[in-house]
Amino acid sequence: MADHSIAMKPAERIWIDGHFVDWSAAHIHVLTHTLHYGLGAFEGIRSYRRGDGRVAVFRLREHIDRLFDSCQVCGIAVPYNKEQIRDVCLQTLRENKLENAYLRPLIVLGDPHMGLGSLENPVRVVIAVFDWGAYLGEEGLRRGIRAKVSSFARGAVNSMMSKAKICGQYVGSVLAKREAVAVGYDEAIMLDAQGLVAEASGENLFLIKAGVVMTAPLSSSILAGITRDTILRLARDAGLEAREQTFTRDQLYCADEVFLTGTAAEVTPVREVDNRKIGAGEPGPLTRKLQAAYFEAVKGERVPYPDWLTYV
Repeated sequence: MADHSIAMKPAERIWIDGHFVDWSAAHIHVLTHTLHYGLGAFEGIRSYRRGDGRVAVFRLREHIDRLFDSCQVCGIAVPYNKEQIRDVCLQTLRENKLENAYLRPLIVLGDPHMGLGSLENPVRVVIAVFDWGAYLGEEGLRRGIRAKVSSFARGAVNSMMSKAKICGQYVGSVLAKREAVAVGYDEAIMLDAQGLVAEASGENLFLIKAGVVMTAPLSSSILAGITRDTILRLARDAGLEAREQTFTRDQLYCADEVFLTGTAAEVTPVREVDNRKIGAGEPGPLTRKLQAAYFEAVKGERVPYPDWLTYV
């Protein structure tokens, strides 16, 4: 099982509201509005040292576009434009001399107004980078993980803004993940309000049956994952049939292969769901093929998709 208590390794500097500050001095007030009510947005992005020795951020443009879309959903006016935020992400990597790094842009509403409908709170912008390994463990990447269908459902599309990475909306995912880990699983799988498979606590989910790759459609209550989109393109470019369609829990149990995708989790195979072996109980051949194609795209020597890379 993955080490779920592992912490990120602190870097030296964090960018806050236009300035770099020491990691230990990166503070906000305890009455920050987002801390209490959850209205804020964030992204998770990775940079990699590639096989040619250069360092590139993977799909930076798409991540920052989604960050601004999340703020649009929240009604938050970001005091910088997209190009400025992209540039600061690169500057923060250089400032900390990091290559294989996780980037966390975060936009929150500050203090001092505490009312739910307060419109006067300042918008605070933070960009941090740090060293963070495989989210579900290196062993998980190699052997696959054990997952549990959660008792917590993914919120319906009319009750949560599922296409936005909104801070407070992750409480449901946190509860699902903690529930799964507490009983010995690595990850939670969440169903939607209709009982259909949505996604994992922090990753999109794919299943493979009879050579067909399937994942829930964007009309479902799932995040429009950038790694999800990457895998769909890689699968189709490899000649695989890739469908965006709904499926049930029992279809998940009977899949030949299952894997999770996300910036943090990358492409992690699932070998077991609810004590049922998936396929042979180990990563399947198409999962391995797509995982290899993904890692080639993000850090290989070849550059099959140059538009996905922003060099530091």
